[in-house]
Amino acid sequence: MLRRIFSLCPLSAFLALIALAPLLRAQASSSPALRSTLETISLNPHAHPVIVGSAPGHFEAPNWSRDGKTLIFDQDGQIMTVPVTGGTPQPLSTGDATRCNGSHGLSPDGKLLAISCGTPGKPESRVYIVPVTGGAPRLVTEHPNSYFHSWSPDGQTILFTRPDHGSINIFAIAAEGGEEHALTTGPGTSDDPDYSADGRFIYFNSDRGGSMQIWRMHADGSSPEPVTHDDFVNWTAHPSPDGKWIVFISYEKGTTGHPANQPIALRLMSLHDHSIRVLVRLTGGSGTMNVNSWAPDSRHFAFVSYQTSPAQPVSGSQ
Repeated sequence: MLRRIFSLCPLSAFLALIALAPLLRAQASSSPALRSTLETISLNPHAHPVIVGSAPGHFEAPNWSRDGKTLIFDQDGQIMTVPVTGGTPQPLSTGDATRCNGSHGLSPDGKLLAISCGTPGKPESRVYIVPVTGGAPRLVTEHPNSYFHSWSPDGQTILFTRPDHGSINIFAIAAEGGEEHALTTGPGTSDDPDYSADGRFIYFNSDRGGSMQIWRMHADGSSPEPVTHDDFVNWTAHPSPDGKWIVFISYEKGTTGHPANQPIALRLMSLHDHSIRVLVRLTGGSGTMNVNSWAPDSRHFAFVSYQTSPAQPVSGSQ
């Protein structure tokens, strides 16, 4: 509509906008309101999710602390912490890295937190490291639009993704920074890499086989092979700390990309016999489980679900 309005002469466009102002205000005031719910679930059959907290706004991508007591997530660009048992979330200081997204994770020793944020001088997402207690960010990746995904079990290497000649590919870089190394190449999307507990493999999702499925490769990027082969659109595989399971998001057949606020299932695969079962169905997708959210006991993990509802009319709108 607005594109057609601005094809008019300037005066006509101005008068048209004045006439449409009440309609535009009404449309804006009726936009759906988002509510986010942070939850945990046990692997026990027939387990139900446990709500940690719920609030208006957008938060995503929980990490479980190494002592099992705290969840780390981001809320509207701010890194937050909250007790697993619930409570009032508290902001974690990340210095001038204030536009953070759902790609963050703790080092194996639990002392450092890798975050993907923008800063005033570098507004695009890049990977930084801060102390787990908060502090000044240290830049790791120089390229813009880089997103953290996983630490190696020895804490020496970080996996991240970024655009690469029109595609999305996976890169490795030393946690101290330096030269990056491409682990995937070519067209399409290879995304959301996560190391296995023993560091031998990297699980990731890729559409290289024609549809988005879970794959794994050796830690050096060699010998990629598919792990799932079904009609679902599968993303964000995360191996458990004990090496027995992976959990991943499954969208309905035909879903394009990694959208939010879609009907999804969190599915659990046994790495012993590759059997798969649904753990929970919810509304989610991007933001639900972008990063590894397993508890240290490998029997629970955390996720975010979303609910939308019509917003209340703005005072004074018609």
